[in-house]
Amino acid sequence: MKVSIVIPVFNEARTVATLIEKVRELNFDGHEKELIIVNDGSSDGTREALKPYERGVAGVQVFHNPVNLGKGASVRIGFSLAKGDIVTIQDADLELDPAEYHKLIVPIVDGTADVVFGSRFLGQSLMQKKGSLPFYLANRGLAVLATALYGQKLTDIETCYKVFRRDVLDKLKLRASRFELEPELTAQVIKNGFRLVELPIGYSPRSHADGKKISWRDGITAVMMLIDQKLKP
Repeated sequence: MKVSIVIPVFNEARTVATLIEKVRELNFDGHEKELIIVNDGSSDGTREALKPYERGVAGVQVFHNPVNLGKGASVRIGFSLAKGDIVTIQDADLELDPAEYHKLIVPIVDGTADVVFGSRFLGQSLMQKKGSLPFYLANRGLAVLATALYGQKLTDIETCYKVFRRDVLDKLKLRASRFELEPELTAQVIKNGFRLVELPIGYSPRSHADGKKISWRDGITAVMMLIDQKLKP
C-alpha cells in the first residue's frame, strides 16, 4: 500500500525542514510513502526552506499557492494530488510526532476502520491536560457538540491527525477554506456512514507566541460548520 502525507504549510520556516526530515525517515513496514507539501503563500522564508525539496527528492512533491488561501484550501489541494491508498494530514509545526502514523494506519490496513482520528485528549482528564485551559475547554466543547449532533462519541475533532482510505475522500464534498475543514471532514465522514475510530496520540502544544495560528474566531466558525453540515441533507 502507499501512504500519502499531505503537509499544508503557512509561515513555518523554523520547523518545516525538520518536520519533513522526520516524515522522510519513517519506515512504514514496507508500505510506500509520498509527501505532498502545499506552501500556502508563506512570507517568512518558508519558500526558501522548501527549495531543497522541489527537485530530485524521491517521494516529495512541493506545490506553492500564489497567495494565502487557508489551511482547508491547502489540504484540499493536497488531497487532489495524493496518489496513495491511505491519505493523512500533517501540520508543518512540531506539535505532533509523525511516528504516531505507525499505529494510526493499522485499523485501515487491517480493514477494521475507514477513517482514524488521532486524539490528543482520549483518556485524558482535566488535570492531565496539555496547553492552556481555554484551548482544552474549547476543543473538548467542540467534540461534545459533534457527539451530540452526530451520535458518535468523539474526543477531538480538531486534531490534525486524520487518516483516510483514499476512496473515502473521493466521496466527500469539501468546501472549507480555513480551519473549519476539521468539523466539515468530521461531519461528512459520520454522515456518510464510514467507520471512524479514535486512537490516543501524544501532543506538545505551542502558544500563539510560538506561531500557533488558530484563534477563538475559528472556534465559532467550527460550531457554525457542525450545525450547517447537520442541517444539510
